[in-house]
Amino acid sequence: MLLSACFALPQTGLFAMRLAVTSLGIEKVSIGPYQIDAGLDTSDIGSLVASSLGMGSLPLKATMALGLGLPAGLPPVQMAGFGWTLDMPGLDAISGRYDQDVSLSSGDEADLRLPLSFDLLKADSSQLDPLVAMAQQMASTGNLPAGSELSITPGSLSGLGMTLPAGLLMPRLKLDVGEGGALMSQGMLPQSGAG
Repeated sequence: MLLSACFALPQTGLFAMRLAVTSLGIEKVSIGPYQIDAGLDTSDIGSLVASSLGMGSLPLKATMALGLGLPAGLPPVQMAGFGWTLDMPGLDAISGRYDQDVSLSSGDEADLRLPLSFDLLKADSSQLDPLVAMAQQMASTGNLPAGSELSITPGSLSGLGMTLPAGLLMPRLKLDVGEGGALMSQGMLPQSGAG
């Protein structure tokens, strides 16, 4: 019984751990070879499409600035990368993997950059105008559009005197993006496999 009591205390702390997104923004938005925040005139959609015909695609690219940390009171840990999925209105969801180790603590955020790339020509042609307008809005506000969803699947964790596999200590996090870039958590979701 004494042995069981000794193990109960660390388990209570371990399973209370969760990932915190401390900041989320968008930088360096471009359509094709042109940077929108460099003054690109997107009013002539036909010219944009024509400029992309040689490539067979019209890429919308951006950099997602992501701050990660831990809620107050939790001990620092090292996360072995993470998987992520971003779903934006009118576009197919994209997924990626951040393969570098991430140091997480409650007092200091890990400031990361993730590359995003969508092909606007894969969307319905009637949606091209609103999608270009959405890209302009991202460039001017630095935010993901309202209605976007971001999910993060943490990798394995170390730093508590042990290394724990993905999914055992820190569950998958899913966020909705509201107006003005406001983040709303959908709660912690169970992981279907190792991240």
